[in-house]
Amino acid sequence: MTGTATAPFTADDYRARMERAVREAADAGLAGLLVAPGPDLVWLTGYAPTAATERLTLLVLAPGRDPVLVVPTLEAPDAAKAAGAPALTLRDWTDGKDPYAATAALLGTGGRLGISDNAWAMHLLGLQKILPATSYASLTEALPMLRAVKDAAELELMAAAGAAADRAFEEIRKVPFAGRRETEVGADLAGLLRRYGHSQVDFTIVASGPNGANPHHEVGDRVIERGDMVVLDFGGLKDGYGSDTSRTVHVGEPTEEERRVHDLVRAAQEAGFRAVRPGVACQEVDRAARAVITDAGYGEYFIHRTGHGIGVTTHEPPYMIEGEERPLVPGMCFSVEPGVYLPGRFGVRIEDIVTVTEEGGRRLNDTTRELVIVD
Repeated sequence: MTGTATAPFTADDYRARMERAVREAADAGLAGLLVAPGPDLVWLTGYAPTAATERLTLLVLAPGRDPVLVVPTLEAPDAAKAAGAPALTLRDWTDGKDPYAATAALLGTGGRLGISDNAWAMHLLGLQKILPATSYASLTEALPMLRAVKDAAELELMAAAGAAADRAFEEIRKVPFAGRRETEVGADLAGLLRRYGHSQVDFTIVASGPNGANPHHEVGDRVIERGDMVVLDFGGLKDGYGSDTSRTVHVGEPTEEERRVHDLVRAAQEAGFRAVRPGVACQEVDRAARAVITDAGYGEYFIHRTGHGIGVTTHEPPYMIEGEERPLVPGMCFSVEPGVYLPGRFGVRIEDIVTVTEEGGRRLNDTTRELVIVD
């Protein structure tokens, strides 16, 4: 089973996104936005160059001006095919010309500009040289919520990505674990994600036994043994939108302690989910999940934030972490993924992607959160 790679968005959709970005930039006191190849450019225009190179490609958005994509001449035909191309002007430049001068002509001589985080340093320095009165802020710093609130079409794609990841879990729980290396099970997971429509696999964590106490252990050569707890955390992009889910399985019958810790994490995950509703600060989701684990005496073993945003990338704002007072808004999508990690022994993590609704929250992952026994 494969998914389509064609985004269901029109030029009008991209035009609306660019207009919204300009409004939010003005509200943030920015004189304009500069968007290099990467997820922001894809989200705003539908254009994804086959490779980012030393040749400058930059979307220029400024109040009172039409959007312009500065692009190398040899890449202009591909840019013109992007779904959002009818909503902007292409301005190409040839080798030997100064792309920074062409870009500067689209901007004022001063002011603070937002620039996408993955812009090359050489391009930023080139602009600073020709526009010495300008200053710059990363888009994550200046407009962290630009992509955070998903519209109805985006939510459908997010739900489809979550459902595909769920299907991968339902299949992986049937495969043999004992006697196989983590790398082998990870390869199975990656293959299942692709079978169910993912064009990009970002991670396949298979953390068995003591490796489960490392939240970002991915796959290694350790042979999985009977009696192991195994953390599975996997996701990627399907039709341009992300999946990310975690379930912890056990090879054979677990001990009483292992069941107790798994039940604790499951209760914490449920508490974090129950805290989701419009207007609640992001940190309250973290507090709700963390309180369950802390009250049970395992607080020192919950060593990461409770969640992160997800959309056209698998990690993006908002973050469910203490100190993040930004309120939840319908259409936001993020993970709720508490965990307990006992060094040298085992770990447990349970994760769903959740979207904020008008009434509360909706899970985009629906596989069982009970402890699954595998062979």
